Amino acid sequence: MAAKHPETDNLQATLTSIEEVEVRGHIIDSLILPKVLDCITAAGGAFQIKHITVGQNRSDPSAAVIEVQAADDRTLQGILAQVADHGAVPTASHDCLLVSADIEGAFPEGFYSTTNQRTEVRLSGSWQPVAQQEMDCGITVDPATSEARCVAMPDVRRGMPIIVGHQGTRVFPVERVEQGHAFAFMNSSVSTEKPKGVVIRQIARQLFDNRTGSGKTLLVGGPAIVHTGSGELVSELIRDRYIHKLFAGNALATHDIEQSLYGTSLGVDLEEGSLADAGHEHHLRAINQIRRAGSISAAIEQGLLKSGIMYECVKNGVEFQLAGSIRDDGPLPDVVTDALENQRLMRASIADVTFCLMIATSLHSIAVGNLLPAWVSVVCVDINPSTVIKLSDRGSFQTVGLVTDVEPFLRSLLAELRRLEEENGT
Repeated sequence: MAAKHPETDNLQATLTSIEEVEVRGHIIDSLILPKVLDCITAAGGAFQIKHITVGQNRSDPSAAVIEVQAADDRTLQGILAQVADHGAVPTASHDCLLVSADIEGAFPEGFYSTTNQRTEVRLSGSWQPVAQQEMDCGITVDPATSEARCVAMPDVRRGMPIIVGHQGTRVFPVERVEQGHAFAFMNSSVSTEKPKGVVIRQIARQLFDNRTGSGKTLLVGGPAIVHTGSGELVSELIRDRYIHKLFAGNALATHDIEQSLYGTSLGVDLEEGSLADAGHEHHLRAINQIRRAGSISAAIEQGLLKSGIMYECVKNGVEFQLAGSIRDDGPLPDVVTDALENQRLMRASIADVTFCLMIATSLHSIAVGNLLPAWVSVVCVDINPSTVIKLSDRGSFQTVGLVTDVEPFLRSLLAELRRLEEENGT
C-alpha cells in the first residue's frame, strides 16, 4: 500500500504537477530518504511513497519510488532540482538537455549546477560518468566523443554544449562510512575534544599507504608552519616522500626562504624567539634575492638557497603551486598572480590526488576544498575551528578536522610514521 504523508492529505486537490523519482543505496542509515522527503515538503510539495524495499543486512541497498506532487510545474522543477542532489532520479527515462553557450564565460540560463559528488548524465539512452567532478560548475559534452566533464564558468566558450535542467542527470551521494574506512572513526564535526592520538595514527597510515601504493598526497600549507618552527618537520616529510604535491601562497614560500637565508620568520629569530635587528626587512630581502636569481629553482642551482620546504620540493621533485593574493609583497617569481589561472593549474594537479592534508591556512583550504571531489579524503588541521566549519559549510562535507597547534601535530605525525616504518621494515 502506498504510504501517504499525513500532513498533505488536504492538499491533494491543489497539487496538479506530478513526477515519480527513485532513490537507491543506503538511503535509510545514511538519512538520504528523510532528506529527500524533507526537501519536498519544505519546498511546498507533497509526496507519496509508492514502493519501498529495505535492505536486510548492512551491505544490502534499499530503494524507494516516490511520487512528488506540486501546485505547478515551476515548483515541481525546483523540488526535483533539490532532491536530485541527494540522488533522486525521475523514473521516466529522458536524455539530458544540451544548449549551446551563447556567450564567452557564461552558462546558458537554467544550466545544471554541479555538486562535488559522483554524477552521471544520460546520453543517447545510456548513462555516462561525468569527469573532473567539482562543485559549482556546469557540465559540457564533447560532440565528438560524447564524454561529459565539469567546466568552470570562466572556461565556457561560445558554442560549447552545456547541460541545462536536471533531466537526464543523476547524483550518487556519499553514503554511510563503511567499517574499516581510514577515517571511519571521525565525522565532519569540529571539536577540541577529538582523540588526537587516534586521529594522527590514521593520518599517518594514510600517508604511509600513499607512499607505498599508488595514492597521491597533497599538502595545503599556510605560513604558520614556518612561524611555529615546523618548517623542518615538513621538510622531513617531503624528503621521505610522504608529500607528493604542495599548494601554498606567497607567504609560506617567502617565510620559508627567509628562515633559510636569515634564520628568521617575520623577523623573529626562530632559535631565540626574539626580534632580530632590522628583522622586519628580512622577508622583503629574501624575495628580492630570489627575484634576482630568477626563480626558486635557479636560486638553488646558484647555491643561494640551501635548505627549507621549497628547497626540498625542488630537490625531491615535489610539484608545488604558489598562488598570489592582493596583499603579497614581491611576490616571489614562482607565484602565479592570476586567480583564474591558479584555479586551472590546481584543477589539473589534483586529478590524481587521493588524500589532502590542510594545515594552518583558511582561505587556501577553502579554495582547494571547492575543487576536490567528495571521494577525496580531507583532513584539516588548524588551531582555529572556524576553518573546518567554513569548509563544511561550503560543501566540502568530507572534511574532518583536528583542532590543535601545528608543531606538536607534525611532531606526533612523524613519530607515528617512524613507528609504521619500523613495523613494516621500510
